Amino acid sequence: MQALNARHPWNHNDHFHSWILHELPPRRRAALDVGCGQGGLLLELAPWFDAVTGIDRDPGMLAAADRRTAHVENIEVGDAPLEELDGPYDLITMVAVLHHLDLEEALAQVRRLLAPGGRFLSVGLAPPVTTRDHLWDVASMVTNPLIGKIKHPWRPPREIGEATGAAAQMPIADPTLPLDEMVARAQAVMPGLRAERHLGFRHTLAWTKPGPVTSRA
Repeated sequence: MQALNARHPWNHNDHFHSWILHELPPRRRAALDVGCGQGGLLLELAPWFDAVTGIDRDPGMLAAADRRTAHVENIEVGDAPLEELDGPYDLITMVAVLHHLDLEEALAQVRRLLAPGGRFLSVGLAPPVTTRDHLWDVASMVTNPLIGKIKHPWRPPREIGEATGAAAQMPIADPTLPLDEMVARAQAVMPGLRAERHLGFRHTLAWTKPGPVTSRA
């Protein structure tokens, strides 16, 4: 299975950018990407928002994001922690980031920073614990090379295949909180939060802050 995956590698996190773009809020003044990495999602959000901010605590990632987005006027990157930001934001995103943070504290900050009607979208990882978790992992293992084949039908050069893309340089932490427990704790902070399992060893979380949504302006 590892050999098959290496023949047609694909970035599981970047794959879910399209889900985020599909779930954008109706009002799009300001967006914040927490743990922006090398800035790929910032570039995809920029055409849809008046201002896009990316934050990351890794100096290497920030430098890469700054270089990658320097030509886009409405993108700003920095290393400010969530608690030092003022907002409000109409969108806050996290891609493979939430398991690096204190869950309740991070979500409380997201809730504070979101404008009424603003949306929180997270793509995450969780360790398999329940039978349902393991079944989804098996399905992901089986379909992973098939998805890679569809996304990248031609075998890449050896050096690219071994690198597995941009994610290879990003800080990594193994998730420790099972999905069911995480969702229960998250819903205590964000009532009505929606969670879904997906292929690719990922899950998504979506929450809209209650309140009136005015026009885009």
